[in-house]
Amino acid sequence: MGLRAQVRTRDGWAVQHAVVTVTDMTGTQVLRAAADGDGVVNDTTALATGPYTVIVTAVGYAPIASTALVTASGRIDAGNVTLLRQGGVELPPPGVWTIDPVHSAVGAVAQHLGISSVRGRFTEFGGRIEISEDVAKSRVEAVISAATIDTGNGMRDGHLKSPDFLDVETYPEITYRSTALVPAGPDRWTVKGELSLHGVVREVDLDLSYLGTGPDPWGGVRAAFHATADLRRDDFAMNYNQVVQAGISAIGATLRVELDIQAVQGEGLPQG
Repeated sequence: MGLRAQVRTRDGWAVQHAVVTVTDMTGTQVLRAAADGDGVVNDTTALATGPYTVIVTAVGYAPIASTALVTASGRIDAGNVTLLRQGGVELPPPGVWTIDPVHSAVGAVAQHLGISSVRGRFTEFGGRIEISEDVAKSRVEAVISAATIDTGNGMRDGHLKSPDFLDVETYPEITYRSTALVPAGPDRWTVKGELSLHGVVREVDLDLSYLGTGPDPWGGVRAAFHATADLRRDDFAMNYNQVVQAGISAIGATLRVELDIQAVQGEGLPQG
């Protein structure tokens, strides 16, 4: 008797906060049940024979409805129910995800002499991602060691660490803390947050793509993301501007930040 269903995302993750409502043909609610930690709904309320409407809802997901016919068993078996994120965008299941610096990259690209690009990366960083049941309330925090900038040229790296640019002795850490997560298209999100760089805090938006989730060789589950942002050096009080000729600066005023992130489900990182 009653109702049974299993509510999942398109990727197969349990929707733990799903609610299933059953109404009769007059629109009267006859049953309402919440999913457990495995996304399973199992209610033993007896239902009279006849047709019903089954509605499945969850915060952050598009609701779905279907018709079910109850026979003498007095039971509806809805089977596997798949909910899609509102806007068509999936994200990893709720909880804490720890950024794995060994399998991630934090880089930046700057124009050099007006004709080519210089690429750099930071080799030490860490952070965590908290996916909320209400995706808009999800959070990201990251810390980067400014002194680990690496452009492949020792002299240039030394200059970038100096007071002309990062001033790593005075400002050893670069931090980012998100304030909101907003859908930006069928497969993209905008992460709104605050970047602290060179002693200046500015609002910076990240253009985020979620690349998928899967198991790793160490028994964990990983999620992959790609994000980009454009920064202006003078917004962060890095105004060094050597002009080489005809008004051309040695280093461009705009930086393109590129992030390739792997995050492991849980508070810690596996070995490997």
